[in-house]
Amino acid sequence: MRQVVLDTETTGIGEGHRIIEIGCVEVIERKLTGRHYHRYVHPQRAIDAEAQEVHGISIEWLEESGAPVFAQVADEFREFIAGAELVIHNAAFDVGMMDAEFDRLNLSRTREFCGVLDTLTLAREMFPGSRVSLDALCKRYDIDNSHRELHGALLDSEILADVYLAMTGGQTDLALAVEDNNDNGVADISLDESLLNNAELKVVMATAAEVQAHQQFLDLVDKKSEGAIWRRE
Repeated sequence: MRQVVLDTETTGIGEGHRIIEIGCVEVIERKLTGRHYHRYVHPQRAIDAEAQEVHGISIEWLEESGAPVFAQVADEFREFIAGAELVIHNAAFDVGMMDAEFDRLNLSRTREFCGVLDTLTLAREMFPGSRVSLDALCKRYDIDNSHRELHGALLDSEILADVYLAMTGGQTDLALAVEDNNDNGVADISLDESLLNNAELKVVMATAAEVQAHQQFLDLVDKKSEGAIWRRE
């Protein structure tokens, strides 16, 4: 399977905003190929101050660097992603921005020539109630993103590729996780061995609700990997 991990940076959020950066990395059969697509794009409009604080891209810099407008890169961009499954974090936003650009050029929309996998939706299914931003997932999977001082389409797509492969690589870390009020997001559990040596351990059976929740978790493992080892014959 050919997949393209994709991210965009934009002039802002909402109707009328434009793409100013596209970053893609290619994954084939779960391996990074080294091929990528990266373009800065002149949006032909102003960039919101809030958006510029996130990605650091100014209209002046785009003009000085001679960035092309979207119409000039549309064909090469579509050629790179055509037929691939696009892996995007919060796909609704990026696909919406791409489709708006395609609509302006009377071109077919994204899902007409690409599949789309939303890692935000996938993460919410895997970790209900937990933070699932790209930074939070990097922390969960111990992926170094210390060089990510500002958002950038190519950098974020490279980081997302590592996160996605970790998320879908089967069972990884069964550590007990806590969501808030903890610097590293993992519960610090220590046991006094002297207490264990002198104590009678009480056996507490799982409730019916807990058994059902466990089965639902195993169903999720089956869906996202090659199957839970607990269910193998």
